[in-house]
Amino acid sequence: MKNPIREIDYSNYFWQDDKVRLRAIQPEDWEGDYISNFDTPARRFLECTIELPPTIAGSKKFTEENADFTSTNGRIMFTIENLECKSIGGINLNSIDERNGTFSIGIVIDKEYRGSGYGTSAMKILLKYAFLERRLNKFNDYVLEGNEGSAKMMKKLGCVQEGVRRQVVYLNGQYLDFILYGLTKDEFIEKQKRSN
Repeated sequence: MKNPIREIDYSNYFWQDDKVRLRAIQPEDWEGDYISNFDTPARRFLECTIELPPTIAGSKKFTEENADFTSTNGRIMFTIENLECKSIGGINLNSIDERNGTFSIGIVIDKEYRGSGYGTSAMKILLKYAFLERRLNKFNDYVLEGNEGSAKMMKKLGCVQEGVRRQVVYLNGQYLDFILYGLTKDEFIEKQKRSN
């Protein structure tokens, strides 16, 4: 049977760069979510806690509730794909405050794809959307102490370390800090000009 969809030309597609493409979460993405939940160090950095063991039902519920941008939890959830259409992680726009123009982004890259620039590429696409399409002005986020990969990515994006919230998370028998980062729309635009 012939594929009902013609081949898509992504050359002028907003949600893609030379490394990654962002797309809607689909119910069939549950398996990738389930498998990624076994990466305890990454989940610890993302959720700042030790989660109970993952369940297939939990992953199916997550993907169904967030499929096709239907989430009602205030997050705009995406799957990150490489250019071979392989799912390599997830990213979301969250904590959106339209009145004050602030927002945050959550991201996770699957273990085997970390350190290759995929996360930075996905972040740039979502920052561009937030700043230039949603008229938001300030990206605020934090990195859990010890998460060197995310700290490096924040700096690569041009984020400024704005402070430290000391000893706010208890994990593995110790209290850890949040390292606070921020990036304004003007800083983002200036960084993009210098990069081109």
